[in-house]
Amino acid sequence: MLQIRQLDHLVLRVVDLQAMMRFYIDVLGCTLEKVQENIGLWQLRAGNALIDLVPVDGPLGKKGGLPAGKQARNLDHFCLQVEPFDGEAIIAHLKQHGCEPGPIESRYGANGQGPSIYVPDPEGNMVELKGPPWPSA
Repeated sequence: MLQIRQLDHLVLRVVDLQAMMRFYIDVLGCTLEKVQENIGLWQLRAGNALIDLVPVDGPLGKKGGLPAGKQARNLDHFCLQVEPFDGEAIIAHLKQHGCEPGPIESRYGANGQGPSIYVPDPEGNMVELKGPPWPSA
């Protein structure tokens, strides 16, 4: 039987590579780990996982057909654990970078119920920034 430990990587097909890199690197704090330009793959480190960006007009991206849009998205959302989690500071940081985050809400995740914020990336993929679980009562 398989036992899953954690998310290894997520692949996003993108239209504007530079805007997406600015968001994930400058706003969310990912780092560029590896570039495989010959196949059209930019890999960003996000904690213990990777977020792979694949331009839709590159070798890998062309295999996926048309780019995602408001009527045909890549996914509903994905979640990144954030520690420490200071919701108000995170929202202020996101707004400073021209992002439109949602409110801090309590949502259930892999480690339990806790605070989270949704923010769309430049191409409309929804990113959930999740804090640690609330202390047990």
